[in-house]
Amino acid sequence: MTGWPEGIRCMLMRGGTSKGAYFLAGDLPDGAADRDELLLRVMGSPDPRQIDGLGGAHPLTSKVAVVSASADPEADVDYLFLQVGVEKGEVSDRQNCGNLLAGVGPFAVERRLVTVGEPETSVRVRMINTGDLAVVTFPTPGGRIAVTGDAEISGVPGTAAPVVIEFPPGGRPLLPTGNTRDVVAATEVTCVDNGMPTVLIPAAVLGVTGDEAPGDLESDAALADRLREIRRAAGPLMGLGDVEHTTVPKLCLLAPPRYGGAVATRTFIPARCHTSIGVLGAASVAAGLRVEGGVGEGIARLPPTGDRLRIEHPTGFLDIEAQVTHSVDGRFSARRTAVVRTARKIFDGTVFPRPGDPAPRP
Repeated sequence: MTGWPEGIRCMLMRGGTSKGAYFLAGDLPDGAADRDELLLRVMGSPDPRQIDGLGGAHPLTSKVAVVSASADPEADVDYLFLQVGVEKGEVSDRQNCGNLLAGVGPFAVERRLVTVGEPETSVRVRMINTGDLAVVTFPTPGGRIAVTGDAEISGVPGTAAPVVIEFPPGGRPLLPTGNTRDVVAATEVTCVDNGMPTVLIPAAVLGVTGDEAPGDLESDAALADRLREIRRAAGPLMGLGDVEHTTVPKLCLLAPPRYGGAVATRTFIPARCHTSIGVLGAASVAAGLRVEGGVGEGIARLPPTGDRLRIEHPTGFLDIEAQVTHSVDGRFSARRTAVVRTARKIFDGTVFPRPGDPAPRP
């Protein structure tokens, strides 16, 4: 008999350029408050090092995916993404994560929520956070998940089997404000939502080049104040309400490409500068660059043909395919979005959460 707390079945996976803990919904408490309190203890939050949990001391490595069989006839599984705070004891479900989405299909196969295919498996995923759908396809030769492959993504060492994520058109407006440009906090921006509410901002208008290292941008107090002001003003315009304590909308600085891509980006989540770029954030950037009259005009260098855009970020690039249509009534909408990611299982077993706080003495 030991004094360890009761363990929970968990799979730690890298999905794209993020890392997170994957759980079956049935293995977690039913109530959101109890679930979130448990996940904070599992991840080791609040603590800047997350020394007593699974978290990696950064928002990109302090994530959780909760997966279950779906009752939706359009989907095979439901996926709830939870962003676990690092220094703050908070858990947010206000956004999706397209990187962890790359691991949802393989996880569903491992947990036998879906039947494995041959030579590949496609899993239809309903993203609970927004209700959007995605199809995750990955190689399963001989009915086994492929581990190796030649797919390479910036920000992740080595190569792995490709995971193709395709997003069908969503039901929300591509331009939440209805405008190709808005003036927000005295700054001209384009507000776009192609899976992730994002505010596109020319880097130059904020007095930066867009080529700075993430740490340098984070340490710029004047820039941080300006970005916070833009976020707070953009939230209500985008239908998000008060965003002071949320992680959306994302803010993405646009600058001319340096390495042959379409655009250079620096994305904030919301105060930390992303060392790369999220899948859904990149999807919104790519669609926003296709909007005629948006702030990307004169900054981005779009290819003359094809749907693929290379989005440059601090550690490399992300290739994404985006089609945008312009209706006769002037509305823009995303027709197709697809991206290649990779995913890898790191461990599968039992995680023992940090013990809960003792009850206060009477």
